[in-house]
Amino acid sequence: MNDPKIAFIGAGNMAASLIGGMRAQGVAASAIRASDHGAEQRARITAEHGIETFAANADAVAGADVIVLAVKPQVMKGVCQELAEHLEAGQLIVSVAAGITCASLENWLGPRAVVRCMPNTPALLRQGVSGLYANTRVSDEQRQQAERLLGAVGLVMWLDEERLIDAVTAVSGSGPAYFFLLIEAMTAAGEKLGLPRETAAQLAEHTALGAARMAVSSDVDAAELRRRVTSPAGTTEAAIKTFQAGGFETLVEQALNAAARRSAELAEQLGQ
Repeated sequence: MNDPKIAFIGAGNMAASLIGGMRAQGVAASAIRASDHGAEQRARITAEHGIETFAANADAVAGADVIVLAVKPQVMKGVCQELAEHLEAGQLIVSVAAGITCASLENWLGPRAVVRCMPNTPALLRQGVSGLYANTRVSDEQRQQAERLLGAVGLVMWLDEERLIDAVTAVSGSGPAYFFLLIEAMTAAGEKLGLPRETAAQLAEHTALGAARMAVSSDVDAAELRRRVTSPAGTTEAAIKTFQAGGFETLVEQALNAAARRSAELAEQLGQ
């Protein structure tokens, strides 16, 4: 597949990670462009990736095959309304903004092929995972374009229903923060047990990293991996029983439900 011309509206961290991922995969700099209001950010993106940048969004989208909306959700409506008159037939819109539905984007931009994405912050290290939903106007070729774009920074998973974006937000979009919280708590507990704080932090961080790698590479699920390291009457079992006695599984379910509800609420508020 020939490289489509891709225009990024907004050149912040997520856009920069996507651009870097595509460049690492061999996409030519001439196929990528970006717009951003910040002169320093434009200069940084140009210096790091060799792409052309613009101050005006309209200049970036001219002649593009794919337009990536990578601005903050709170300003998306205004950006789209300003862009609408500059769009061309057949362009694919890819949104990486949380809480903005396909219906809202089509309301602001007009009838368009739209792919809505929910990436997460490990995409900055090209270790992300993204949930993607395409509206009915998206062609097979455009689905491939969107998949290659998000696949440059990690795993891509297609969704059959847009409402499932809220669940993806709850599990993986917000998910890194849950693991950071656990690392924080394990570090603090380790320090109280007498370890130097730096030592406790490194133990927790590298244990999380190693466990994740084991889970990803294993041919069995997380529950089986847990059972394999939980010896009867051993130290791990003592800890696991304490977690479960405190309602760990129920608490996790409640937390994810709260995140999913808030995702739906934000979509309603931001789409007005």
